[in-house]
Amino acid sequence: MPGRLTLRNPAATFRSGRRSGRLRAAALGTALATVLVPGLSACGGQAASAAGSAAALKWTSSYFPAHWDPVVGGSGAQFRELALVYASLTRTDEDGKAVPDLAKSWEYNTRGDVITFHLRPHLKFSDGAPVDAAAVKAAIERAQKQKNSALFGDLTSIKSVDAQGLDAVIHLSQVDYQIPQLLGERVLQIASPKAAASPEKLDQSPVGAGPFTVTQLVPGTKAVLKKNPDYWDAKNIHIDTVELTSAPDASTVVSGLQTGVYNFADITPSQADAAKKAGLDVFVQPGFNASNLSLNTNKAPFDNDKVVDAFRYAINRQEFVDKLTFGYGSVTNQPFPKGYVAFDPQSADAYPYDPAKAKKLLGEAGYKPGALKLSLVIPAEDPQAEIVQAQLAKVGITVTIKIDKNWATPFFAKNLTFSLYGTTGRDSAAQTLTAHFGPNGPLNLSSPYEPTGFEAAIAKVRQTPLDSPDYPKVLQAATRAGLKSKALVFTYSSPNLIAKSKSISALPKNPAHIDWTGVTIDGSN
Repeated sequence: MPGRLTLRNPAATFRSGRRSGRLRAAALGTALATVLVPGLSACGGQAASAAGSAAALKWTSSYFPAHWDPVVGGSGAQFRELALVYASLTRTDEDGKAVPDLAKSWEYNTRGDVITFHLRPHLKFSDGAPVDAAAVKAAIERAQKQKNSALFGDLTSIKSVDAQGLDAVIHLSQVDYQIPQLLGERVLQIASPKAAASPEKLDQSPVGAGPFTVTQLVPGTKAVLKKNPDYWDAKNIHIDTVELTSAPDASTVVSGLQTGVYNFADITPSQADAAKKAGLDVFVQPGFNASNLSLNTNKAPFDNDKVVDAFRYAINRQEFVDKLTFGYGSVTNQPFPKGYVAFDPQSADAYPYDPAKAKKLLGEAGYKPGALKLSLVIPAEDPQAEIVQAQLAKVGITVTIKIDKNWATPFFAKNLTFSLYGTTGRDSAAQTLTAHFGPNGPLNLSSPYEPTGFEAAIAKVRQTPLDSPDYPKVLQAATRAGLKSKALVFTYSSPNLIAKSKSISALPKNPAHIDWTGVTIDGSN
């Protein structure tokens, strides 16, 4: 077992990442008209909302999917919304442990380089295609090979897949006991292979085997869904309809919850007090989020180790917490929250804030005060960028903030010299580490660079069963090796905050996921 996540105040997705998704989604929305899912009545959404007795979830989200193809959109924070439609081989319980989803069980061979997932019988996608091993094989191969896939860097351990009826036999390129953790809601949401034959159409008409099916989709703006009676755990889904909308201006979210326009919403730390005063339920969702500065060591000036170290010492993490998290966040210098099994205590105090030392290192690197000038490209105005700009100015670095609405994550923008980003983590701690520090990591702006010793350390993690008594020590050693990377400077964490009407019952506290199993909505409130 990977260790219990006891902390209830973890980090949140970096704000620019959130805004970037909304900007891309908005651009799609202005260009495309309402799309009705083929084979479903155009009146389906209206009929569901007209049924007064229906348990209706009205969710306004800051992470409204820019893409509904999970191969493209599943790597970002919107995987929570995509999980309304798509199911996975495994899902995560409240301990962060992989438990059955579409797969009822699995086992490794003796060597640990082959894992077989046994799928539940008689399941089908919402277009009628069977949920079988062939669908799993197609999903994995598409995630590895599709040109715009955001997931191929997460699947490097998978060499091939044999489809044997309901048994998906996955052959690995190395011993890797992380696979059940990895192939969950975040990295392998499985679409109908029939629908995925045209990824472009799937992106606008999602077809999965999850708890809900889409009846209406306005790209970037709104999705209407209804309960999927063929979902394997449908008996524990008590919500009849979902109306998912892109979050409006933050100032109107709380009032929309008060008036019943919504009954569930992602909120920022700045909105939490107002939501509580309005009588709403506010809760912190466990997670693995962390924000960082991404540096490209393949480009000057970050090809100079002294400049990299100067950045490490120039950053005052506490200022991010004080100004941006309203008491909900915490300082971090690694991609895991304190209390999680992968958090490395030995690395907790590395590179403390020391502007004098930063200035000295810049001088040794040949930069006089004011001589080093950099552009920081972000997708929208962001106070985090302004904090970075001000902190670096104090040590003699001039940063010009440039807003580019076509900004992409480091995964798609390896040409950037300097960027800001953040992570919502992976269910597999090893995959979180490789995403940041591995040579093909989607969050490694300096690809193919990786810190010395990291490859061996992460291989040892993969070779260690999750229930081994040595697993925590081995995993923390890999975190320590990764944090030697010159490509990332972690800054702060801020929690995932949700505000909801009291008519919605408590949600399972599964780390990083929103699980609707067992959740009820009292229509009388």
